[in-house]
Amino acid sequence: MEGFEMSSRITLDVGNPEGANSAYVLPESGVVVDPGPPTDEAWEQLCSGVEAAGLGVEHVAFVFVTHWHADHAGLAPRLAEAADATVVMHETDAPLVADYGRERKRRVERDAQRLREWGVPSAVVEALQSGDRPSPIPDSLAVETVKDGESLAGLTAIHTPGHTLGHAAFVTNREIAETRDLFVGDLVLPTYTPNVGGGDTRLDDALATYLASLGRIREVAAAEGVETVAPGHGAPLALGERVDEIVAHHDERSRRTVAALATCIEENEADTATPWDVARTLFGELSGIHAKMGAGEAASHLEFLRNGGAVEQVGGSGGSATRYRVADAERAGVESAKWRG
Repeated sequence: MEGFEMSSRITLDVGNPEGANSAYVLPESGVVVDPGPPTDEAWEQLCSGVEAAGLGVEHVAFVFVTHWHADHAGLAPRLAEAADATVVMHETDAPLVADYGRERKRRVERDAQRLREWGVPSAVVEALQSGDRPSPIPDSLAVETVKDGESLAGLTAIHTPGHTLGHAAFVTNREIAETRDLFVGDLVLPTYTPNVGGGDTRLDDALATYLASLGRIREVAAAEGVETVAPGHGAPLALGERVDEIVAHHDERSRRTVAALATCIEENEADTATPWDVARTLFGELSGIHAKMGAGEAASHLEFLRNGGAVEQVGGSGGSATRYRVADAERAGVESAKWRG
């Protein structure tokens, strides 16, 4: 290819509670990254943005998706059909889009099981299950999968699990881009921290996994000479500074989680508390999707703290809820974790 290519960002502002989505276009390569949620309004904005970038929608050849969540993957089937394009995802998240009809049912059942393990009351679990409506995504879709380090259409996949099990970032290769683009999906966001624990209940030890991915993306960015990255929501951001902020956030939350655990035990005159108890102490009353996200966030921190010796796990086998008690509050925090470097 003659010359070098630069990406264009498309803002998809369709009332997403997580903020406007950011899709990206590499017009010379015929690539779109994270096309957005499956709504007609988002589709119109996407098509307008692709055309404005100098690429006709019918000339899109590849649709890269960083993770399976519908606000990123939702328009991939529609764009692939309109352009006869190939959808590309990391192999671990691909089934949740490629076999959406079956995998959605499995996900809802898996979520319910996790919620029970976290001590979420049955009424809340049942409300979440009944309120989990299918997205307007076809039951099946052809998806080409990539592994960590594999390249396709000038982009290399970097497996960055944590927000989801198969979350991937994509970096443009040197042969197509002088100024490298690093598309990070929901790994690093500009104004809030992505949910860890509730966003994908397939993950075990979600917080440690997420923090390791932050360390990995810093290493990749340094090796590729990238300082500014392209997130799945909002504008491009300075990676190093934002990662430091996210780590500080989780360090503070880690310490608050131990304090919340102690408060739960004292107020309930109990010996232990569940992740749900801790989540309600941390975040207040929780309902709807916030119940899953809040319980998952608390559970991921408690698991991280357990591995670090700050709390002890009690029970959690034979279908009973996992419970915790404080072991050594001085061991709370994530700043000293070995992944940080």
